[in-house]
Amino acid sequence: MPSAGAPGGARSASPDRIGSFGPVTASGRPHVVVVGGGFGGVAAVRALRDAAVDVTLVDRNAYNTFQPLLYQVATAALNPGDITFFLRALRGHQQNVQVRKAAVTDVDPRAQTVLLENGEALRYDYLILATGVTTNYFGVPGAAEHSFALYTRAEALAMRDRLFARLEEVATNRPEAGINVVIVGGGPTGVEMAGSLSELRNVAQSVIYPELDPERTRIVLVEMSDHLLTPFIPRLQKYTARTLTERGVELRLSTTVNEVRDDGVVVDDGECIPADLVIWASGIKAADVVSGWGFPQGKGGRIEVDDCLCVKGFDNVFAVGDIALTPLPQVAQPALQGGKHAGRQVAALVSGERTTPFHYWDKGILAVIGRSSGVAQIKHVPGFAGLPAWLVWIFIHIVYLLDNRNRFSTLVNLSVRYIFWRRHPVAIVGEVPTPAGQAPIQSTLTS
Repeated sequence: MPSAGAPGGARSASPDRIGSFGPVTASGRPHVVVVGGGFGGVAAVRALRDAAVDVTLVDRNAYNTFQPLLYQVATAALNPGDITFFLRALRGHQQNVQVRKAAVTDVDPRAQTVLLENGEALRYDYLILATGVTTNYFGVPGAAEHSFALYTRAEALAMRDRLFARLEEVATNRPEAGINVVIVGGGPTGVEMAGSLSELRNVAQSVIYPELDPERTRIVLVEMSDHLLTPFIPRLQKYTARTLTERGVELRLSTTVNEVRDDGVVVDDGECIPADLVIWASGIKAADVVSGWGFPQGKGGRIEVDDCLCVKGFDNVFAVGDIALTPLPQVAQPALQGGKHAGRQVAALVSGERTTPFHYWDKGILAVIGRSSGVAQIKHVPGFAGLPAWLVWIFIHIVYLLDNRNRFSTLVNLSVRYIFWRRHPVAIVGEVPTPAGQAPIQSTLTS
């Protein structure tokens, strides 16, 4: 059996391994570097809490983002702070972790070094890659330039601000025109965005924007497949399509996007669907920088791993979450469970024990369409939809937030949206520019 202490971490393939690498920290304990503060990265850090190691967590942001609720920020239901968690707060319960806010520019697996954008080089004994992924535009002309993705807090805020800037501009200058939103991609993100936007239009728009006719606000969901929510069973797919249609979302199934322009989306039959806002919810890939790190990559640039989540060819490097090339869905649970597993494998190696294969516990998948409407597919339980699925979705998403403050504020804001919104349609917005052509307001105050 190859030793885990092979030079630079290189090894021949083996599903289980023993050993520990020489320490590189001042404490004399092995140094574990975790790249990425998302679901997988935080789970890995927490799994190492009682291990005899020093942990450094590196992320370009100072916070963890609860990505499943980003669309609620983008549609003005939640504050961004409701779904973000300050990464340095991890030290409140874990003294063996340090946090570096920086982007990773390079990884040298032979020298066992992670290079940060500020020039700092972190030597590691063990490395856990939990970088997540980025948007894949599949080479569609104009998609990167003229559409909005939804993987980060900044992207959610940019989308929200663009939406309300358009609403203000149309309400001021051309209220008869209405606005058009096109969503590309019929997976959970696309479906949830479409459902949330339809609620904003159907419930709140006539109150907060009385100048606009809700019937002139057009929401179009474009999907290249002949159905929505590919991971779900056909019955739930049909329920989703029917519910969105009933809520006024126009579905364009079996339709491919050929180009995205600043004024619309060109589809495969040559039609240009007008759009004031294009939301790209289709496809993922590894960030381009990952290709220079020297690790084996597969489809979408994702890193190849063995059944222990160890990167193929390297004894001391693990990859978890979306960046790891596995057959698992790109949702929170594989990242959470994978991160925990990787942390435990590192702890085992440090203790001179064998690694073990990763076994994923499929807890099911959920998607919400709007108030009182969702779909749930849980193992060993018949798929169900409607109010029960919606309630399960709310419970699960609040429970899995990282902090009690997040749970409380999210519960309050979602309650306002789903229970009281018809009487109190409050939207959480940011800086919205004054529309061109709006007459200035003359102050009546005197000094």
